[in-house]
Amino acid sequence: MDQKLLFLINRDWTSPALDSFMATLSCFAAWVPFVLIAIVLLWVCGGFKARAMLLSLAIVIAVSNTVVSDTIKKIVNRPRPRDSLPDLRVVDLQPSTFRFLSIFKPPVVTPSMPGSSDLAGHSFPSGHTINNFSAAMVFTLFYRRRGWLYFIPAALVAYSRVYVGAHWPSDVVTSAFLGIGVTLFVISILEWAWRKYAARWVPSLHARHPGLLGGVSA
Repeated sequence: MDQKLLFLINRDWTSPALDSFMATLSCFAAWVPFVLIAIVLLWVCGGFKARAMLLSLAIVIAVSNTVVSDTIKKIVNRPRPRDSLPDLRVVDLQPSTFRFLSIFKPPVVTPSMPGSSDLAGHSFPSGHTINNFSAAMVFTLFYRRRGWLYFIPAALVAYSRVYVGAHWPSDVVTSAFLGIGVTLFVISILEWAWRKYAARWVPSLHARHPGLLGGVSA
């Protein structure tokens, strides 16, 4: 079932327009300038809630990447589809010093070549999926009705990882739940720590914002 769905997404449900769109979604390096601009704007203009959200998100992503994703990758060591199956479409943006410029160029589509590299298995979990679903969960916890909308681009990024041949469908589905679970666990610890210890560290700030989530004001 996993392989059948992979073939449908990667080989059948495709088009040149989708190749460009999915390659762009799947390449985080292309989005770095825009992400940095958004972070700066939120930090400067967003007030306490935005700063608390950004710091919480940074901690969540750090835990997701270094503790969860990297550890599981080493234990499971599952090869990527493009490294284990022939005749898959490997879709990527064109090489460029500044990857965001590749958004405006046609993507590169090449056939998979199993055995052409000695890379260890890095298919499960999907770091892109964990990070984006973690971000969606953080946004939801801090911004409620507006924050959950990020689950839409998070799901598209997860789909794109299958489309470009980087992950199996089961990788991204499981990784989405991992991202949500890790986020809920980490945020609960941060909320507890803020309520218990922030009064000692930053009493005036804690008096105005007794909680990171509930009852915070911009």
